[in-house]
Amino acid sequence: MTFADTPLQMLLRRLELIVDLPEEDRQAVLALPHRTRTVEASTYLTREGDVPTVCGVLGTGFAYRQKLTGDGVRQIVALHIPGDALDMQHLFLDMADHSVQMLTRGEVAFIPRKDLQELINARPLVRQAVLSSILVEGSIFREWVLNVGRRDARTRLAHLLCEFASRMEAQGLSDGEGFELPITQEQLADAVGLTPVHVNRTLKSLEADGLITRNKRNIVFPSWERMRDVGDFNPRYLHLDRQLSAQVG
Repeated sequence: MTFADTPLQMLLRRLELIVDLPEEDRQAVLALPHRTRTVEASTYLTREGDVPTVCGVLGTGFAYRQKLTGDGVRQIVALHIPGDALDMQHLFLDMADHSVQMLTRGEVAFIPRKDLQELINARPLVRQAVLSSILVEGSIFREWVLNVGRRDARTRLAHLLCEFASRMEAQGLSDGEGFELPITQEQLADAVGLTPVHVNRTLKSLEADGLITRNKRNIVFPSWERMRDVGDFNPRYLHLDRQLSAQVG
């Protein structure tokens, strides 16, 4: 990534992790009408029950999807990094069934839903890339269900850290040496189904065992192989084979 990258350029890079697009299709993606604005942390981009009219694309910053129980307890069900489209799951649905909220301050490009629908109807390879991207999100959701439902706390947390690092590197947002984890321990707890106290204790355990090093929110894995084993992490479900096969096997 360079500082000149726009949100649509980053979206295009994300789609091309899945499908090689010809130049005409690439230019059509970059020409999508949109408005870009800076959004503060905690701002809702989509609320459950909304009628979707736009699709947001993260240019900078981070976001997350969430669901609430009837008594208001939050479960974070996905983390989003720059280049991710935030509302493609609602592309053909008339009501949002979950909420999307900014994790940090960031720049978001808002594409009218009808323009994105027209683009994918007119260009089969773009349609394949968009629909495949939605399917990949479904694959990640399945892994998160497995992670929260069947892995112990240590494995659960290590797995999430491995996923985040792999996705950041594939999108060109990490140099492979480390990354900034833009999430509080309370939010991390809501993503892995633990208490903040348990998350804090588990992070300290991973650090004491030499699996991670931390400097504020910057995290480095001294040994990717060890961390991957502890996290029971296989990147297959991310479907980033073209980018990651040489890096993580």
